[in-house]
Amino acid sequence: MWALTSLLLAGVARAAIPNGMLRGMQSLPKIPVPQHPITSPDVTTLPDVPGITNIYYFDQLIDHNNPGLGTFQQRYWMNWEFYKPGGPVILMTPGEDNADGLEVFISNYSINGLIAQQQNGAAILIEHRFFGYSNPYDNLTSQSLSLLTIQQAIDDLVYFATTANLPMPGGDAVKPGQAPWILIGGSYSGALVSYTMVNKPGIFWAGYASSATVETITDYYEYFTPVREYMPQNCSSDVQAVIAYLDKMYMANDTAGIKTLQEAFGLGSLNHVGDFATAQRTAAHPLIRATYFSLFCLQLIILLIHIVLPVWVRNLTFVLGRFQSNLGDWQSMSPDDGPGSMFYQFCDALEVKDGVNAGPGGWGLENAINSWGKFWNTTYYSHFCQGQDVENCLGTFDPTIPYWTNVTVDNSQRSWFWMVCNQIGFYQVGPPEGQPAIVSRILQPSFVERQCVNMFPQAFTSPPDTPTAKTNAMYAGWNVNVPRLFFANGRRDPWRGGTVSADGLNKPNTTSMPIYMSNGFHTSDMIIDNGVMDPTIAVVQEAGLMYMKKWLAEWKPST
Repeated sequence: MWALTSLLLAGVARAAIPNGMLRGMQSLPKIPVPQHPITSPDVTTLPDVPGITNIYYFDQLIDHNNPGLGTFQQRYWMNWEFYKPGGPVILMTPGEDNADGLEVFISNYSINGLIAQQQNGAAILIEHRFFGYSNPYDNLTSQSLSLLTIQQAIDDLVYFATTANLPMPGGDAVKPGQAPWILIGGSYSGALVSYTMVNKPGIFWAGYASSATVETITDYYEYFTPVREYMPQNCSSDVQAVIAYLDKMYMANDTAGIKTLQEAFGLGSLNHVGDFATAQRTAAHPLIRATYFSLFCLQLIILLIHIVLPVWVRNLTFVLGRFQSNLGDWQSMSPDDGPGSMFYQFCDALEVKDGVNAGPGGWGLENAINSWGKFWNTTYYSHFCQGQDVENCLGTFDPTIPYWTNVTVDNSQRSWFWMVCNQIGFYQVGPPEGQPAIVSRILQPSFVERQCVNMFPQAFTSPPDTPTAKTNAMYAGWNVNVPRLFFANGRRDPWRGGTVSADGLNKPNTTSMPIYMSNGFHTSDMIIDNGVMDPTIAVVQEAGLMYMKKWLAEWKPST
């Protein structure tokens, strides 16, 4: 679902996120937008149009079920350089992130802005409640976060569309019914597009949902399936070998072997193997954001193990989390990523020996362990921990550290974790027996959910059973069937298992609700340059533009 900013009060949080699952957090890329003069559709310079980094404020209801509580200031950004009267208003929330730095999504470097340019529309980016600086309250306590729900987020979008007077000329006369509105999103915010059109039909004329994780899943081992299938085969073979070896030691109670493996990564001083395991998973994620969902899920595992299992087992889980960390870089890949990206640096470290690439089966277990450990020690540890010692950087068992207790605003990890624990799930865990594993089967949702207590002890006295089935029943999940909703997905996206292009779902592609899939990664189709690099992404983008043009031609004003 989904980017985004820092967790702790100071830069310490960015240096190290103890929970490996957050590194796989659904997120959108923050891409700088080249500066250029704002122009009209006829290419006339518009000196009076503010730049796209200008921030506006909307008086949003604190609680849509109790308007008497008043309002809070919700931030938004707007670009009307292509707008002509009669054109659409294109709205997007980035979801689980501070929206600063995401202005690309109102420029024509994005699918949003390209639709605006094609259709003479205006593009808006509105910050999600409880992310960034759009907060009903001045803290992120459990009591405050009780108003952070999918339904409140849906109602925010609807209330904005139906009541906002926009800052552009004529902006007080473009509400739904007076002008067509298009809702766009990617990852969690893409799911929010689907949820909103299901829950509040008739407000948004059309929708574009990229990598939209519409089906919430608790036991989300499918996250690693596209990674395993599309990563270099030799790298996959060696990762699987190391994971199988680790799981075998666990089953055999081989405490000495686990300690030896931990020391190969220079993490012998860590007290819990689960933290070590998180490190391994992290090393394969390019750190495009500080808030990644994968770190959270791994963290959660560790607390339960700490409480109920012997020390050697707790140490093993530390190992497991570190292994999983190395696989997270895949999510943030883009079609133009090459050998220099962190994921391929990781695979090259395992598979290139004396200038020779390993065959499909890899170099084998011994080389994989030694090479993986060397990569962690020489490259990834300093990149990830940024000067902190091992225990402060990777340790996760102390519930009093600021990571768990910090309740200041602009703490995307905390806000997102609230949604994960209460409605969304998506705990990235090991696969069932009989399936290839690049992450350990020891990692299961029951371990993950336990850390919800660490983060929110006032809300959870015991590990919650995240009600993903209820979420799917409320907002249709995979059963979504609404008109004029365009879905765009990527084969190499680790979140594809939660989208309408999940393996085995076989949801029909119709002209009313088209489903297109490229060879892209997570939300690749939202950035126009990705279509230049990969023609399969260009096909999806062109189809999205075509359907928006077709559907907008059918719109008629109702007021």
